[in-house]
Formats: sequence, C-alpha cells, structure tokens
Amino acid sequence: MAGERAGESRVWTIPNVLSMLRLALVPLFLVLIVVGDYVGALVVLVIASLTDLLDGYLARRLGQVTRLGQLLDPAADRLYIFAALVGLAANDLVPWWIVVVIVARDVLLLVLGVVLANHGFGPLPVHQLGKVATFALFFGVPVIMLGLAFPVVQPISEPIGWAITLWGAFLYWWAGVIYAIETARVIRIPRVADEPRSDTLEQGG
Repeated sequence: MAGERAGESRVWTIPNVLSMLRLALVPLFLVLIVVGDYVGALVVLVIASLTDLLDGYLARRLGQVTRLGQLLDPAADRLYIFAALVGLAANDLVPWWIVVVIVARDVLLLVLGVVLANHGFGPLPVHQLGKVATFALFFGVPVIMLGLAFPVVQPISEPIGWAITLWGAFLYWWAGVIYAIETARVIRIPRVADEPRSDTLEQGG
C-alpha cells in the first residue's frame, strides 16, 4: 500500500511530461486563434489531443497513474476550451456570455471544493455527466473553428459546432448543479470525531 501511494505521488513520469507539454501549448493555441490562424490552432489542438490519448495509454501500460496526472488532464481540457472561447470571443466570433457561462461553472466548482476542504473532505469524484459535458465542449468548439479554418465546410460545421457547444454548456451546468447538491449532502454526513479524513470521497459517485 505504501509503495502504491508513493507511485501515485510521482511527478516526473512519461505521462506527466506529456501532460505538461500539452499545457505548455495552451498559450500558443490561444495566440494562433487571436491572430486568426485557425489552421495552425487546429494543428496544435490535434497534437494536444494525441498527447492526451498517448499519456493515458502509457499511464495504464507502464503503471504510472499518478495523482498529478489525474489533476493535469482535466485541467488541460478546461484550459483548451477556455482559450478557444476567449480567442474566438476576442475576434467577435462567439458572444462573451458563452465564456462567462463556462467560467462561472468552474468558479462554482472551485467554491464547492473550498467548502468541502473546510469540512475536511477532498474533492468529489468526477461525475459521468461532467465528463460528457467536457467532451461536448472540447469537440463542439473545434468544429466551429473548422469552419473558420476551411470556409467551404462552414455552412455545415458552424451549426453542428454550435449545437454541440450549447448542449455541452447546458450539461456543464447540469453537472455543476449535481456537484452542488452532492456537496450539500456530503457535508451533512455525521462523522466520528476521531475518524480519519480521506483524500477522496467514496460516497460521491
């Protein structure tokens, strides 16, 4: 058990380095969108997506699943979504309210995390609906960008991309409401005074 926990706390593993590389590409991705190089931005996004698949495969294959990796992966996904929306909004290609909606939901989760920490709990397990919502946003926004990069497909890609993105934003907030309800339930659970407090919640599935 001690060896397993030591493995989970490692930092410099191959999957983690790939995750760090993916994070390092976020500023380049944002700059390319802001300057209107949507083809270049899509290339960066494809590279980031491939490293995401590769680091997940290697983490399982090499037995290098770590706590840091579990934090970096969803953080990278959110940063790419945020960067894409900010870049497109800066060019008046998407309304700023979309950016506000997405950011406000993540702020809600941050507040819930603080509430849980104040009650001695770690973060709630990721809800399946949250994964679906993130995937929808991560897929929908690039589809919108595809039409900007290749105008010939824009009549098809733009409505499809917007439909997926708006649905993803709705699911994103739906998952946020579920997290809020679950947080309220968990912090009301009676605890024995000397009971050890775990890093993660098993009750919150």
